[in-house]
Amino acid sequence: MVTRIFLRFTDQSVPDLLMQAPSDKNLLSIAKQFVDIEITSIDNFGNGLINDTFLITCNNNQSPHFILQRINHQVFPRPEWIMGNIQKLTAHFLQGSQCRQQLTLPEILPINEGQLFFVDKKQQYWRALSFIENSTSFEKITRSVEAEQVGTALAEFHCRTASLSTSELFDTLPGFHITPQYLENYYHSSSAIKNNPDCRFCQQFIEQFKNRVDVLESAKQKGLLADRAIHGDPKLNNFLFSKTSQEIISFIDLDTVKPGLVHYDIGDCLRSCCQTENPIHFDLDICELILKHYLEQARYFFTRNDFDFLYPAVELLPFELGLRFFTDYLQGNHYFKTAHSEQNLQRACQQFQLVQSIQQQQKQIENLIYRFKNERY
Repeated sequence: MVTRIFLRFTDQSVPDLLMQAPSDKNLLSIAKQFVDIEITSIDNFGNGLINDTFLITCNNNQSPHFILQRINHQVFPRPEWIMGNIQKLTAHFLQGSQCRQQLTLPEILPINEGQLFFVDKKQQYWRALSFIENSTSFEKITRSVEAEQVGTALAEFHCRTASLSTSELFDTLPGFHITPQYLENYYHSSSAIKNNPDCRFCQQFIEQFKNRVDVLESAKQKGLLADRAIHGDPKLNNFLFSKTSQEIISFIDLDTVKPGLVHYDIGDCLRSCCQTENPIHFDLDICELILKHYLEQARYFFTRNDFDFLYPAVELLPFELGLRFFTDYLQGNHYFKTAHSEQNLQRACQQFQLVQSIQQQQKQIENLIYRFKNERY
């Protein structure tokens, strides 16, 4: 999604609109920290809920665009760790893997002094990344080939990072995807629950589910599952599809790359890709396609225990996101961007409804996983 802010200007001709917007008036000078060529336009880009993202267009035929982002310093208190992880990840990707080879990652564009980010006068952190040309992202899967591509690409990401030691990565978000901690945070805020139907629904659903929240972390503590390098946020619109080949060619939003369980990635990916609207429903056919193509590639590292905890991950990750939405709503909507005060409550209800749909299809999903496990072992 692109919204034009200002068009066709040089350093000598900056439109009044830019100067009148306090949050945007320095965008041109910040963008020019990363390139020494004419910038012709700056556009709002994407619909991310955390960072502010802009598409920069330059007078450069070879690389006409790049991405400029203001890192949310409240969410990511150590931006240098984020950039360090991305730098290590992109270098590791160049080493190849047993999987297919066409998946690439955006490159970091350092500022003139060679630093990986720029800090402005307000102590806001900015970074620039290469733009993957001839690419597009989707908000909804509409064709089976898209689901197949998602499964294959996520598996390739995990294949390529399987040999990247987690000791080399910073934990940029301590507690991220650790559902028991999110539950504890929720209880600290539960006194703010309002007496309305949506809040009561969320509160009751959390109480019904709470005994399952430690299933993955408990398995890790018992040595049944192990941390690997994960993407952390592989929702559908973070996959970039080629406009010509219809294949996935890149991942974006790498801020959450960190040590974690691949089950977090798989569960979150399925949550994003398999949710249908009106009514909220978990699409089992899309789930099957993604898992089939994921596991065809992931056979290089997927263990029996990994299979055994797949269904709990499918169920847990949408619950976790719903819990986070509801807690943010109770705390005043400080984490996720919202268009109105009730949006996080609505988001929470939708995620809990998605969990209900998953639970209604538990036997079918477990049978599907069991079949894939038998094919592997």
